[in-house]
Amino acid sequence: MLVELVRTLTRDGLRLDGSLALPDGAAAPSASASVPAPAALLLHGVGSNFYSSSTLEPLASALRGAGWAVLMVNTRGHDLVYAASVGSVRRRLGAAYETVADCCLDVTAWVELLAQRGFSRVALVGHSLGAIKALYSQAHAPQPQVACVVAISPPRLSCAAFRAMPESSVFEQSLTQAQRLVEAGRPDELFTCQFPFPLLITAGGYLDKYGPAERYNILRFAANVSCPTLFVYGGKELAEGGIAFAGMPEALAELPGRERRQVTVIDEADHVYTGRTEPLTQTVMAYLSALAS
Repeated sequence: MLVELVRTLTRDGLRLDGSLALPDGAAAPSASASVPAPAALLLHGVGSNFYSSSTLEPLASALRGAGWAVLMVNTRGHDLVYAASVGSVRRRLGAAYETVADCCLDVTAWVELLAQRGFSRVALVGHSLGAIKALYSQAHAPQPQVACVVAISPPRLSCAAFRAMPESSVFEQSLTQAQRLVEAGRPDELFTCQFPFPLLITAGGYLDKYGPAERYNILRFAANVSCPTLFVYGGKELAEGGIAFAGMPEALAELPGRERRQVTVIDEADHVYTGRTEPLTQTVMAYLSALAS
């Protein structure tokens, strides 16, 4: 398989990298083609990158075999920490420093690159935090080329829910530590949070992602995504993944606009679909095929 290493520049001046693979045996699309050329834009999870997702790679292969171009990309939250220029300013970025809402800039830049290449029908696919970014971007900065969203295992990032769970003391410790640093005027100071898992993150970034504002609680904005959306969860992660996943299919079903949403559960699958990537791939491909028919 041949891929093209590509890059884009976001509107705030950040360069992002990715890889573009054409459908198996296909040439690049023509801008004058009568049938819109389809492409899938794949977004990694927290701290990952475009070349290391074991969950998305089997899906990428199936998409290419079914006639889709596949663009696997970095968002500014790729890896843990890296240095980059944003415009003329040198900054630290990565999972430790990201503001999730900036995904709107990243997704827009990548969709525009696909449009420039002649791909006018885009399936936006994300896993974990990448799924939250797919939903958030299309709720707050929708792109007309995005025909559908596939959200694979987006967690519920709800401060209220975390505070109500039996093991809330672990969350409260991390939240309190972040709040004290921010109140002391040190929002960019790194600390190792213990919830939802040990992660090096800035105090401000932790409050942004997990704090009382609940900016990224998908139950607050999923209904604002106007295009068809598939949610996929693993049966094992729903049963054993804690409050971030418990009851999510039922909660999504209660939101307005349910006719635009489909929720599927993959039996026995954990958060990364260990040993269950084949049924995950089959589910996503069947959904995309049904939309195109």
